[in-house]
Amino acid sequence: MLIIFKKGYTEQQLNHAIERVRAAKCDPHVIHGIYKVTINVIGDDTQLDPEDFKKLEGVEDVISVSKPFPLVAREFKKEDTIVQVRNVTFGPDSFIVMAGPCAVESEEQTIRIAKAVQKAGANVLRGGAFKPRSSPYAFQGLGNEGLKILAAARKETGLPIITEALDIRDLDAICEFTDIIQIGTRNMSNFPLLKEIGKTRTPVMLKRGMSATIDEWLMAAEYILRGGNTNVMLCERGIRSFDSKYTRNVVDLSAIPVIKNLSHLPIVIDPSHGTGRKDAIEPMTLASLAAGANSVMIDVHDDAENALCDGAQALKPHDFEKIMACLHSLAPALGKTIPGAKAAIRNTV
Repeated sequence: MLIIFKKGYTEQQLNHAIERVRAAKCDPHVIHGIYKVTINVIGDDTQLDPEDFKKLEGVEDVISVSKPFPLVAREFKKEDTIVQVRNVTFGPDSFIVMAGPCAVESEEQTIRIAKAVQKAGANVLRGGAFKPRSSPYAFQGLGNEGLKILAAARKETGLPIITEALDIRDLDAICEFTDIIQIGTRNMSNFPLLKEIGKTRTPVMLKRGMSATIDEWLMAAEYILRGGNTNVMLCERGIRSFDSKYTRNVVDLSAIPVIKNLSHLPIVIDPSHGTGRKDAIEPMTLASLAAGANSVMIDVHDDAENALCDGAQALKPHDFEKIMACLHSLAPALGKTIPGAKAAIRNTV
């Protein structure tokens, strides 16, 4: 059960509700969200009558939630969550394109690619400063220097930036330099990290674990919202299957309508990591738009053959421009807008 308080509630009213919850031997977890203050009642709440709590002073509403992820659930919030990142709006009516190199390699490289994806119509610049690699000998990223390079690219282009957080110790620096924190597939179940990110107010994109069920994915998001950070997006980046000969993973596009039904959070698709194939990125991107996704994230590199990370799945800028042109042609028929995509049409005509 969730007890939602009105704007302008008093501490006395909040404490009275907390006492009532504790009297029923339940645990009242108070969540100070950006817009609402909520008590998440944990435990056997069958002895509590929602109608009694609705009558309490300061209470706006009481919601009974049957899911194990009450704050993430559509039952908690009927309308879609809108995540505002600088001048970019992730919401139900837009399709936001995030693009850039998988890894930040140098300032010159990052700014060069940032300008290319901006010209093509991208809305957000992606780039990894900290890289989780299967091999300890692979390129691990430039770390804090990479964050500074991303900030320089943002200053040069005006594009908000998204980068991955791997370690709690790096969070302060990441929050200082980035606009969106990415939680990668390997850290979806890093619960201490999720709890700390929940204490921030920086927007978050949470990738699905490579072997995670949808319930596990949504419960991971619940950790972040439970900490008070409601600016959360979900990212389907492909799940592992028995056939890895032709694609790196299987992009689960069926997750889009399932998530839309279960949750109010925006959903992003990552066709680059999901397929690991350049030739699959365009059809998977267009399919993501058609299936109702709110955003897509695409790897772009102008020297993919020599990229320090995931060059095999990175598009050249001219191929990215073609995808942007296709998206712009398809979006109106699906009731979506793509900010900045008209520039891509001009570039490819």
